[in-house]
Formats: sequence, C-alpha cells, structure tokens
Amino acid sequence: MGAVTDLTRVDVLAIGPHPDDIEIGLGGITAKHAALGHLVGLCDLTAGEMGTIGTVEERLAEAEAARVVLGAAWRVNLRLPDRGIGGDPVQVRAVASLIRQTRPLVVAAPYWSDRHPDHVSASQLITEAVFSAGLRRYDADGDPWRPTRLCYYFLNEAAPPSFVVDVSDYYAVKQRAIACHATQFGQLSSEAAETRVTPTRFRQLIESRDLQFGAQIGVAYAEGLVVRHPVVVPHLMDGLTR
Repeated sequence: MGAVTDLTRVDVLAIGPHPDDIEIGLGGITAKHAALGHLVGLCDLTAGEMGTIGTVEERLAEAEAARVVLGAAWRVNLRLPDRGIGGDPVQVRAVASLIRQTRPLVVAAPYWSDRHPDHVSASQLITEAVFSAGLRRYDADGDPWRPTRLCYYFLNEAAPPSFVVDVSDYYAVKQRAIACHATQFGQLSSEAAETRVTPTRFRQLIESRDLQFGAQIGVAYAEGLVVRHPVVVPHLMDGLTR
C-alpha cells in the first residue's frame, strides 16, 4: 500500500478505483473546478494491475499525464490491491487518513451500483472512510475531518442524478484526459486482447450519457452526480433572473 506524504489541502478530492475511472465519470467536472481556481486532488485506489492491457508503470504514467491535462494539483495512488478492494479496516484507514490530511470540502466517489465489483466496493469503502475520518476517536493519521459533501459519479451505469453540472466548455479537456490512457483506449496492436473499454463504442457510450445529461438542461454536455441527502437552495428564486 503506497504511503501518502506531502499532499496539499484541496477543495475537491476525486477518488477512483482504477487510474482511468475519474476521467470517465468526472473528467469534465474536475477540469472545470481546476480552471475556476479550486484546488483539486485525485486519488486512484489501485494501479489497475489486474487489467488485461497495460503494465503498472504505463498506467501510472498515463494517470499523471491525465492529471496535468485536467489541471489537478496532485494525484496519488494508494496501491490497494486491484480486485481486492473491500471493507478491510486497513484500507478504510488509508482513505480516511488521506481525507484528514487533505481536508477536502467535497469528496467524489463512484456510484454504488455498477457492473464492475471494484466500483461497487470502492463506493462503499470511500463512504465508510468519509464517515470514519470525522470521528474524533477513530484511529487514523491526522485530525478529524468531515467533508461537507460526498457525491457519487457514474462509470458503467447511470441513474437519475441528484444534480448535473454543465461541462460543455471543458469536454474537450475530458476527452484529452481520457486519451492519455492509451493502453486502455488507444489503438490496439494485433497481439493485444480486446476488452470492454477498448472499442470506440465504449467512448461513444460515455459521450452519449454526457450528451443526454446535457440535453436535459439545454447544454451540450453535462456530468451527473448523486447525493444521499437533499441539496439545499436558499429560496425558490436562487439563481433565477428575468
């Protein structure tokens, strides 16, 4: 499990199970917040070592290249075991310690329903870690910290979102960040085995989902998020003009 050191505090902490998941589900939102001047940190739980294509070294390098494209302040990989994410107290403590160290206001995690078991397990792990990080007597590094908001983003599956974010102006950045993961989304060699994500149609699936969310609010592209608690607005006229 990788040590976490010298990470600055951030406003938004996006956490993904594998090195390309944040880009798939949250690439536009990540790029938008970074461009608006918010500090964004990225955390990959695993190095994707069980993936069909790409070495650990390649995937870590691709993830760092994507971080630069997105404009995030830093990216860390906790090196939890790929296909071994779970409720192990050691794993929960590692994520809780990261949250305490970087003190984000918002944490983004994968949506809890997904075809990939790692995405489901990661969602539960992060949920537990966010809760535990705020407990004064919980044994983890750092002082207690509870983020203001925990949001869940979509990967393979989608559901009615609690809210959507217009990412039209940043969608080209998202696409460039996804393209950084060339072992997963690039042109296959004749010897390489095809996976579910390598065909062009998987990228079309991502784009069609973001197009649909955008169409629902009258913009080109949007990314959807789910929260477990009501979103509060100060009054019915908030943000409205004639």
